[in-house]
Amino acid sequence: MVKTSILKVQGLEIAITMQNEEDYICLTDMARYKDNEPSSVIGNWIRNRNTMEYLGTWEILHNPNFKPLEFEGFMKEAGLNRFTLSPQKWINSTNAIGLVSRSGKYGGTYAHKDIAFNFGMWLSPVFQLYIVKEYQRLKEVENNQYNLEWNVKRVLSKANYTLHTDAVKKYVIPHKSSSQKDDWIYASEADMLNLIMFGCTAKSWREFNPERVLNGENIRDMASINDLAILSNLESLNAILMKQGMDREARYKVLKETAEQQRAHLEQYDYIKSLKKLDDTTYIEEENKTDFDKALTKALNYNPNEEKEPSK
Repeated sequence: MVKTSILKVQGLEIAITMQNEEDYICLTDMARYKDNEPSSVIGNWIRNRNTMEYLGTWEILHNPNFKPLEFEGFMKEAGLNRFTLSPQKWINSTNAIGLVSRSGKYGGTYAHKDIAFNFGMWLSPVFQLYIVKEYQRLKEVENNQYNLEWNVKRVLSKANYTLHTDAVKKYVIPHKSSSQKDDWIYASEADMLNLIMFGCTAKSWREFNPERVLNGENIRDMASINDLAILSNLESLNAILMKQGMDREARYKVLKETAEQQRAHLEQYDYIKSLKKLDDTTYIEEENKTDFDKALTKALNYNPNEEKEPSK
């Protein structure tokens, strides 16, 4: 079992691990909120009749291999003074999957997040609220990985733009006539990349997106993660081609071909990263769309008139 992340709650560090693609939270760490002998705390919780009922119901709902007869036997004794039960015994007797008991470096008793939150409520309602809040914060950070990656790529493209403009200054402007303005040459080179990447110039984009311009946004702020990755590469490549003395028409052909090859390659690995960034939740919403959401959307958009007649 490998620890994947840590919750920091009221001075405690609580490990989270993955089991069957689900988050399992360490009850052993949580139990230290109440006592330095976590095994006895967990033992008192699991022998509670309400706990038994919750664990059994959870298993029935999520575990097709759960043994209900063994569960009924435990329920008959739960709450009696003589009744004792350990997580390991519960797992072995009922074939439960909601609890995991392991030894080793990251050993201890782990529970599916549903069960861990129930344990937290038994320990303290206030402590449970802190657990849930910190867990949700952690998930938001993890789910925001696409937006984080977009920001990194945007910073990188801006950094490479400096290399690009330096190349224009050193290798293009000195060969232009004095009647041509420097700022026009810079804009012209930048718009060559815009045309390759976005199919329009910065000026055209501003004309069609006045509200975004008022918000301080530009054509590249609406790019996808893949767009920014390719753009960053093109800026570096164009700087090299300018240094080599290649004329603009030849550079355009090379850059366009490179962009097409890289886009096709990147989209094979993650199509979501090819989506334009319309707002700060674009990637989160698309990434988290479940099969149920997709099926529901398809059902809501169903139009029987569009269905083809069966062949006779």
